[in-house]
Amino acid sequence: MLVTAYLAITVLLALCVGLELTARRLTPPQPTPTAVANPAFRRFQGVFLRAYLLALWADWLQGPYLYKLYRHYSFLESQIAILYVCGLASCVLFAPFSGCLPQILGRRQTCLIFCLSYSACCLTKLSRDYFVLIVGRVLGGLSTSLLSTTFETWYVHHHVDVHDFPKEWIPSTFTKAATWNHALAVGAGLVANLLAEWLHLGPVAPFLLAVPCLVCCAWVVLTDWGKEEAEGGPEGDKQTLLLGTPNGGVTRMSAKARFSRSCHEGLRCLLSDRRVMLLGGVQALFESVLYIFVFLWTPVLDPHGPPLGIVFSCLMAASMAGSLLYRLATSTRYRLQPGHVLCLAVLMAFFSFFMLTFSTAPGQPRPHESFLAFLLLELACGLYFPAVSFLQGRVIPEEKRAGVLAWFRLPLHLLACLGLLALHGEVSGTGGGEGGSGTRHMFGGCALMMLAALMAVVSLFTLGRNDTDLKLEGAREEGEMY
Repeated sequence: MLVTAYLAITVLLALCVGLELTARRLTPPQPTPTAVANPAFRRFQGVFLRAYLLALWADWLQGPYLYKLYRHYSFLESQIAILYVCGLASCVLFAPFSGCLPQILGRRQTCLIFCLSYSACCLTKLSRDYFVLIVGRVLGGLSTSLLSTTFETWYVHHHVDVHDFPKEWIPSTFTKAATWNHALAVGAGLVANLLAEWLHLGPVAPFLLAVPCLVCCAWVVLTDWGKEEAEGGPEGDKQTLLLGTPNGGVTRMSAKARFSRSCHEGLRCLLSDRRVMLLGGVQALFESVLYIFVFLWTPVLDPHGPPLGIVFSCLMAASMAGSLLYRLATSTRYRLQPGHVLCLAVLMAFFSFFMLTFSTAPGQPRPHESFLAFLLLELACGLYFPAVSFLQGRVIPEEKRAGVLAWFRLPLHLLACLGLLALHGEVSGTGGGEGGSGTRHMFGGCALMMLAALMAVVSLFTLGRNDTDLKLEGAREEGEMY
């Protein structure tokens, strides 16, 4: 497995470089965007990305050795499953608050809370006490919820309301952030492997490295973002909503009332549009099994001695290759529709879990086949996320998107928690031993969930066969001609 991991990372990185060069060659030359030529925008973009990328880097550093750290502390798989469940449950619990906090405390202050809570989460990894580690997982759930919302909220507010830049420039920033995010994920695995295995500092070392990264992130937020706040005025970082009244006046809506209204409108949109319901079902099924995969990949491969940091980089590189393949598939040369790509991604994920039900048979493990199946799953993820993001943008109205996505995340996290609790019960029922049939049964359950997701995708595709909203611009124009 050691040789396989290093060979795989070499091949995958070469594949990513080749796909990137091919994508650039097939993409017709574009005029220089106005955003790129605007020095004020480029400076503002740089201020945001410095803090955001530091936060992402600290987050990725904690990925490769989390399970290994708990095993290093001699916890059983069933106990580790409960720790993961605590993290997922805290995501469910804090998701509503993560949407309200920026509006109540201010966006910059909430980003500082993220840095503080995630630093505390990392420092709890120094303790072998189970209760302290549970507290760390709860703090990690809070931090993950804040990371997924607060930074982007701060950027969009200052982009539009403070600097008055065109809204059309916003995607350029997040496209650049997504590109860097892939690179950071691959690099985090390599650095974590360097610290934990090459330098023999142990699995806690990557978590300790994340702390100074978060301190640097907080410093950028305090200093550079503070200057941006000064430009926005004393109330520029807090958001209120002004609603019209029957007599022509306006009234302020509190953050809590606004969030409640957003969730109510999101639920109405979800129940009134079958396309949204099907898309939500696909997202809940697909992304919930990813949480289970995050828990299981280490115990499946670690007994066979691979460098976990390198394996993590391989998985992230496979995801990067998938996103590049999506870019090629939907280019003007191939014109594959995002709905077709989504169907392909779910089908690949199904085959991945189907393979894993055989490669993880008790007493007959086949780690190389399991590793290949994990790479296939991450490749599917690289195809899935841009495809589902495109469809969400077309199916869900922008003003209701936050509420609808909040409802999407609820069954997602609940399914993941139920899966991990089922695994905990099965392992506990065998006396807490490792290497039983619980992992294989869980992968079989994930394969069934992918089959259900595939049926939902097919139903969505059948329902929207003539729906131009679900197609790329070129296909929409061709459809309108007929």
